[in-house]
Amino acid sequence: MSKKQKDPRYSTDDLPPIKNLFLYCYFSFMKLFFFLFFGVGSFFLAVVVIPLMKLCIHPADRFKRAGRRFISATFRFFINFMRITGVISLRVDDREKFKHLNSKVIIANHPSILDVVFIISLVPNADCIVRGGLTKTVVAGIINRIYIVNSLGYDQMVELSRESLQTGSNLIIFPEGTRTPRHGTNPYKRGAAHIAYEANCNVLPLYIGGTDKYGLGKHDPWFSYNRTERYLYDIHMLPEIEIAPYKEMESQIAARKLTAAMHDVIAAEALARDNRIV
Repeated sequence: MSKKQKDPRYSTDDLPPIKNLFLYCYFSFMKLFFFLFFGVGSFFLAVVVIPLMKLCIHPADRFKRAGRRFISATFRFFINFMRITGVISLRVDDREKFKHLNSKVIIANHPSILDVVFIISLVPNADCIVRGGLTKTVVAGIINRIYIVNSLGYDQMVELSRESLQTGSNLIIFPEGTRTPRHGTNPYKRGAAHIAYEANCNVLPLYIGGTDKYGLGKHDPWFSYNRTERYLYDIHMLPEIEIAPYKEMESQIAARKLTAAMHDVIAAEALARDNRIV
């Protein structure tokens, strides 16, 4: 077992016993089915649909906007498919607000592997910074053409992010850089704050709550699921963090204070909802 798996923050000792073995096996199987469905669908989009769109839609900026909206629509279909089978349920405060967001740096806690899928499904014009390792997977053809990869040089990544935000796109970043552990949080990285500062854009925090995401968290076994109830994703849009006060500070100081503000806003929401990630 690796050191990360021994980290007490990822401990599963607090898990309750399985409530209904039949339903647990059904939901675990369906979860694996949807991972396979997602992989096959992503491969088809990457090698057929996205290249055709790139061939037909010009210039490059227009193609990227169309591509992001198309991916948002396919993610909505994927989530609705999961909802129909009972694997997940979704609750959102005000879906219309998500549809009309422009030039926001969207940050969120990160309890599960599906978080970015949910956010992109809600925000049609969403760009995001994607882990470089995903460029070696079936989704590489989508990521390389539409989104920003974090394995680029820092200056290039910031510049591409700034350009994307200035065209009206919203940029999704998980400040922890990896999935939130079951107990506590990971330190927030300052990349989101630096990008918001350089692009002169407000930060929009989201809080992803709901039921325990065991089976979708870091180090969780693939054939596992919430032991007592289905996955509920309860997504809340929190008050924007205005960038203007931070623009009066030196960039490094501003990034540190803005990052602390991001953490405090999400941690306060988690505490208010008595959630396990605080």
